[in-house]
Amino acid sequence: MRSVTSSIRISPQLRERLEETARHLQSGKNRIITQALEDYLDRVNRDRFLADARRQSILASAADADDEFWAQQADTTGWK
Repeated sequence: MRSVTSSIRISPQLRERLEETARHLQSGKNRIITQALEDYLDRVNRDRFLADARRQSILASAADADDEFWAQQADTTGWK
């Protein structure tokens, strides 16, 4: 996959942690940053998906209560 270059600003302390981790893992800093960013974005998208699923579940449960209310109120005499 083709890649592009981006510039970011980080604190000296974070840079040192990144360099220490890269040495410990014997990995490139780019690889660590890319993996961390992918993991973070996946988590944000998953959290957004779960929040939407919870919202829809709440709406569906409220709709069920409304459906039951309207079913009791409906005049269905003469329906087949």
